[in-house]
Amino acid sequence: MRTRSNNIAVTAGLRWRLVSFGWAILAATIGSRPTAAQEPLPLTVGQAVQQALDKYPAVRSSLEQVSAASAGINLARTAYLPRADFLGQANRATHNNVFGLVLPQSVLPTISGPAQGTNSLSSVWGSAVGTLVSWEPFDFGFRQAAVDTAKATRDRASSEVNVTKLQVSTAAADAFLTIAAAQQTVVAARAGVERARVLDEVIGTLATNQLRPGADASRSRAELAVARTQEIQAEQAVDVARAALAQLLGTGVESIAIEPGILLQLPPVSEIPGQAATQHPLAMAGQSAIAEVKAREKEIDRSYYPRFYLEGSTYARGTGIQPDGRVGGAASGLAPNTQNWALGLNITFPAFDWFSLRAKKEIEVHNERSASAKYDQVLQDVNGAIAKAAAVLQGAIRVAQNTPIQLEAARATEQQATARYRTGLGNISEVAEAQRLLTQAEIDDALARLGVWRGLLGIAAAQGDLTPFLNLAGK
Repeated sequence: MRTRSNNIAVTAGLRWRLVSFGWAILAATIGSRPTAAQEPLPLTVGQAVQQALDKYPAVRSSLEQVSAASAGINLARTAYLPRADFLGQANRATHNNVFGLVLPQSVLPTISGPAQGTNSLSSVWGSAVGTLVSWEPFDFGFRQAAVDTAKATRDRASSEVNVTKLQVSTAAADAFLTIAAAQQTVVAARAGVERARVLDEVIGTLATNQLRPGADASRSRAELAVARTQEIQAEQAVDVARAALAQLLGTGVESIAIEPGILLQLPPVSEIPGQAATQHPLAMAGQSAIAEVKAREKEIDRSYYPRFYLEGSTYARGTGIQPDGRVGGAASGLAPNTQNWALGLNITFPAFDWFSLRAKKEIEVHNERSASAKYDQVLQDVNGAIAKAAAVLQGAIRVAQNTPIQLEAARATEQQATARYRTGLGNISEVAEAQRLLTQAEIDDALARLGVWRGLLGIAAAQGDLTPFLNLAGK
């Protein structure tokens, strides 16, 4: 009896160990499973715009162009510095020399010394070292004009950066609103699918019990399929909109999630201030383009003046032949042995450059007229865009004020049609039409509020500053 009790105790202990071991294995297995990927943090519209400005390559490219133009200013300022050239050479050449003139050219090497009347192919060593320092003490404003031109180029590049930022910001905000609109369409479409599913189940039961004709069941299944198709299309629109925003943010589609916030509510329209068309980034870029052309014209005007250079030089030369024709040793002439220095003022005046400068000035005059015409066109286009955006906004506000009435009436119609059908006073077509009308009213009501926000975005983009829109959206 005791042995049996011991056996039972041993068996129970073994079972307990096996159970404990099994739980340990299960816990280890669960613990070793990879955790699910964390959902991406939803972005607000302000965060989406800022991330697009930080990561979109077009913005970085524009900023680098500004940096290059700023470096051009430093390059123009180097013209104020003295110029120093250093020379060192050694050569082995014949020493025949003749009298006579050779016009300036870049082919024949120069040779100095008296003519020896020889025509020998024997050679000697020659060497030279030297330094020439040249500085322009005054230039009648030419160098400052060159610096001003470089600054104007920098300013134009900076204004173009603002244009790029406006375009990228507007595209990011518009993509954000598109995602929000698509998501609201999905919500309404899913509600329509649920209504169609419930109706299909009810009519299916009635048709099975021969309380309704089979045609009603077929019609309800068709309406359910149509609702599901609409849901699929809405989900597709969400995916496309997310891909568009991901392209601007430089990230994967799977990491795109948004937080609409107050964008799903009707905004206070009166808080968007007006702004003059001349303050639009495109207009300011046009002004910078005109200023750049005028700076080039001034630089050309300052080009037709004498150029004064203070020059100082020190140099030494060596040669392996003497004036009387005697030739030194094998290494004679390798080291410079005759020194000289010089100080002087060099004045140059390219008199006939007047013709080319006049042609260049004429080119810049036409460029200025072209830039002015483009600026006028920008102002005209901006004013037109503001007027069109205002009209779109006013229409969106009126639609948003009307859609709640539409939605309330559609809900009442759907309830009445369903009730009439259940009592045998209506037909399936009335119910299906009422449900489709309700789904469309829900979509229109959701999109109407976002339509007002899109109208506000259009106004801000047309005025050239999204800050009021982003402040209104809570960033």
